[in-house]
Amino acid sequence: MDERDHRTIICSVLFLDIVEYSEKAVSGQISLKDGFNAFLSTALSGVPVNDRIILDTGDGAAISFLGDIEDALKVGLSMRHSLRTDGVSMDPPLQVRMGINLGPVRLVKDINKQPNIVGDGINVAQRVMSFAATGQLLVSRSYYDAVSRISQEYAGMFLDLGSRTDKHVREHAVYAIGSPGELTLLKQNLAVKGKFAQTIKVLVQAVNRWSQAIRDTFNNASIKRRALFIGVPLLAVVLLVFVLTMMQRSQVAPVTPVVVHNLADAVQAASVDGALTVRESAVSNIGPSNIGPSGIGQSGTVQGASSGKADAVKKIEKHSIAKVSTLDAKTGAVAVVNLVVLPWGTVYLNGKLQGVSPPLVELKVAPGKHVIEIRNANFPVFKQTIQAKVGEKIKINHRFAK
Repeated sequence: MDERDHRTIICSVLFLDIVEYSEKAVSGQISLKDGFNAFLSTALSGVPVNDRIILDTGDGAAISFLGDIEDALKVGLSMRHSLRTDGVSMDPPLQVRMGINLGPVRLVKDINKQPNIVGDGINVAQRVMSFAATGQLLVSRSYYDAVSRISQEYAGMFLDLGSRTDKHVREHAVYAIGSPGELTLLKQNLAVKGKFAQTIKVLVQAVNRWSQAIRDTFNNASIKRRALFIGVPLLAVVLLVFVLTMMQRSQVAPVTPVVVHNLADAVQAASVDGALTVRESAVSNIGPSNIGPSGIGQSGTVQGASSGKADAVKKIEKHSIAKVSTLDAKTGAVAVVNLVVLPWGTVYLNGKLQGVSPPLVELKVAPGKHVIEIRNANFPVFKQTIQAKVGEKIKINHRFAK
């Protein structure tokens, strides 16, 4: 550090800001800052101390990376993963915006003779961060140009969001950064929005042309034709009002209640969600005047004084409970695999693609033996075989490292 004091160098800068920090009470600010410092320490654990300078900004931090420019990317992704998995469960929730820039900074000593950073590199990183939404990680054009040329994998993690203007009327080209799965979904959403906007534009143009054609036709028509233009729609409205009025005055035919002809068939035909409806319908068709010694009659009433309404309800409840138990036995037994992958990896379960982690942090699997693979083109494949049990939670924590 000493030989570089008071010199201007080009390095990557990660700027982080805690959202709504100043609006919290003092106790809330202390809780947020403690959680923020803990997550940041974990993210920085792989970066040598001499390759980083941390500037505490009160409601966040600015970190200058003097070594590999990839360090800013790795720390940002690690920080974002911690915020998504653990930060959201804090009280109050920890929400952070992040921005990365590659630019000139000057290394100086502060009043305590500790290393510090100033310069345009850190200023632009702060501006890029200000354009980010809560939980989002954006980068500047200069950082994108540099890191995207390191490998094709890095290039595929960026999405061009266009230019943004800061409060000093300075334009900045910004890029969203995330896992390939996230960016694919974002691109699809943007494409859908673009197609929707184009469709609306075409419809508006068609309506305008149609309206103009009607106006031109009306203006060029004779007096008799103009009368038809006005009279026909008016007559249609009058007829519609007349028909609706007559329908409202007409007597509605009484609705014939549905009669249960065979109680067992009614239960078999009912779904689990509809069991209560069938039960009520069956009971409503059992009356004192219909009780006799012959059991269920063809008229749809229940006979037999010894059974009555209570027995009928018990029969239906018995069948309903049996169906619910069968359904639960088929769908309720799963195990959960929690994933922590850094910086990111493509997850396969028994050879089938499940998604990219992050953002994928959880897999639900059936009980039994499974093979989980995590792939990253820059590193060897990670593979782990698990034996899942009903209700078990299995944690897989893997960091790809050189």
